[in-house]
Order: sequence, then structure tokens, then C-alpha cells
Amino acid sequence: MKNQILNQMSHKKDELIKFTQELVSIKSYSGNEEKVVKHIAEKMKELGYDEVIIDSMGNIFGKIGNGKKIIMFDSHIDTVEVKDESKWEVPPFSGEIVDGRLYGRGSVDMKSGAAASVYAGAIAKELGLAEDKTILVSCTVFEEDCDGENLKHLFEEYNIKPDYFITCEPSNNKIVTGHKGKAQITIKTKGVSAHGSAPEKGKNAIYEMAEIIQRVEKTNEELMKMDGPKRTLVMSNISSVSVSLNAVPSECEVYLDRRMVLGETEESIKKEMGRIIEGKNAVWEIGTISRTSWKGMPITYQPFHLAWEIDLNHELSKACIHSYREILGSEPEYDFWDFSTNAVTPVSMGIPSIGFGPGEYKLAHMTNENCKVDQIVEACSFYANLIHAL
Repeated sequence: MKNQILNQMSHKKDELIKFTQELVSIKSYSGNEEKVVKHIAEKMKELGYDEVIIDSMGNIFGKIGNGKKIIMFDSHIDTVEVKDESKWEVPPFSGEIVDGRLYGRGSVDMKSGAAASVYAGAIAKELGLAEDKTILVSCTVFEEDCDGENLKHLFEEYNIKPDYFITCEPSNNKIVTGHKGKAQITIKTKGVSAHGSAPEKGKNAIYEMAEIIQRVEKTNEELMKMDGPKRTLVMSNISSVSVSLNAVPSECEVYLDRRMVLGETEESIKKEMGRIIEGKNAVWEIGTISRTSWKGMPITYQPFHLAWEIDLNHELSKACIHSYREILGSEPEYDFWDFSTNAVTPVSMGIPSIGFGPGEYKLAHMTNENCKVDQIVEACSFYANLIHAL
């Protein structure tokens, strides 16, 4: 089957790369993905997908086959904004190829992976690899701000629970066995408002926060000294509330980003936050994020996800290892992501999940973001072979 897949890929390589270029050329900032979603829908129909569905949030997924075993590939197709276009050596929405690399916003994160998975599904259908399976290829929205909420909605709306889940996030075409957890937390302190000319009559919420800020910094220093994978705590925003600039603030709020490693739990994070606010007039909670999708659906996201990792002896891992050896012709390389992905949703549902995708993730969100063209082709072949292996 390997030779058949590679033969099909040789015929489709040029149109795969052209499709990737088209995706990159379509600006699709989070919340404004309509145009790229509809373009993907047209391509899936053209490639012969059995069903192509856009859900009420605005995610799109294509379906091939109707077997009991469900294999799902997911890519988000929203991107972060470009705020430094003049600094790009290649225009960020050109999709131009220079020295074997496809340039543009989203080329790494993660339209190359999306294009590769869309074409892998088509190749699987043409070669009869989905006769006893159901292949789902999803291209999801608003991941940059609300990772996993897109799939949570899609799964609920269409009663989907895959047997295997592959996130096509950029991994430099290495097999990624998991990623760190994430908790985004707000801490609020309360004060008493008073006129700025008589501060002794009030209580300054900013001053109440001052020691908490020091505790956050100290906690991060302690976390960084721990053995094993790096865990971090960063204060990323601070604001206050007062009736005017001539008044003592009655409230102060900070926003924390906590990255967790395997073994850390919800309870351990609760205890950590409790120590940070101990003795202060303060409360903490998971920082709720509110957004609206391109279809007008309100999105409410509470970012708290534990770290996860799949065992290399799992059936999905073994299939990936087999496909890697066949398609890339060498022993697999492995990685573990520092960042969070849509995989948080299937993992929370007990669905075996793994990562593999074209592009160096350190180039994501960067000026001159670019992806090796050969990696896009390799990834597509890998995905098709993985469908066969499962």
C-alpha cells in the first residue's frame, strides 16, 4: 500500500501545494474564518468527500466512509494577526514559495497541516482505505483564543466520538505524544474607594495586590527550579477599577498563565493559588474568555486543561510508528509540545490522541512564518498511510 499511496501523492503533489497556497492567501483571523471555511468546503466536495458539513459555530468537517472505526484528523484554520507586515521579507498573504519553503501567516500554524489532511482523506477514498472505516477531517475555528471549544461543540452537535484523534498541529513531522497543561487564572483584590486627597479613608486595591505580585514571581522561580519538565507561572496583565484618576482604586485584577506538566492536578493548582492569595482580601478563579464565532455564536471558554501523554505501546502510537517508518524511511523522532491544542477536548473524553504535522512550531506566529513544501507532502502521505495502518 505504501507504493500506491506514494504514487497517488506524486500525481496530487502540485494541486496539494496549490491548495495550501490558496489557504494561506485567505486572511482568516480568529472570528473571521468564513471565507477560508467555504473554500475548504468547495475543495472537499471537489475531492469527492461523502459529506461536507459546516456546523452552527462555523467549523467544517468532511466525512468519508461509514465504518464503525472512526479516525479523525483536526486542524484549526484561524490565525493570529499580522501587525508587522512591513517587516516580512515575503508578503504574509502571498502564499509564495521561496527556496522550497511556503511563506505566509498560517503556513505553519496550521494551514499546511489542514491541506495535507484534506488531501489524505481523498487519497484514502481513492485507494479504498476507508471501506471499513469512517474518516473525519475537521478544520476548526477560534482555536487561537479558545482551544478545544470548537471540537467540544462539533462533537456535541453531531454526536461524534472518534476512536482515534490526530491533531495536525506543526511538529516538524515528528510524532508528538502529548503536551503541557494550561490554566489561565484571574486574581482580584478588593479595596475601599476614597478621594485621592484623603487616601487614609480608603483601602488601595493595588497595594493589596502588591504582595500577591511578589508571590507570583517567587512561585515561578520555585517552579523553574523543580526537576523534570519546565512548569511556569506568568503574570500577563494587570488592571484596576476606580471612580476616577483622582480616587483610590476599589478593585485590582491580574491575569496569570500557568503551564502544567504531567502529574500536576486540579487540586495541586488550587493549593498553589490558595497560598498566593493567603491573608489578602483576594479571590481567584479560572479566567473566562468570551468570543463570538463568524456565524454569530457566542463562545464561552474556561481555559483549564491538564497535561497529557499517550503511551508508545498504544495501538494509535504503534500505527504512527509504522507509518513513519514506511513513509519517511527512518526510525521515528518524537516530541512533546509546550503549547496547548484542540486535543484537550478528545483527551478529556478518553479518546486516544496523538500529534503530527508539517512545519516548525517555533516559527508559528513569527514574522516570515514559513513551512517546507516537502514536509506538507510527507505529512499527507503519512496521514493516508496511517488510515491504512489503523
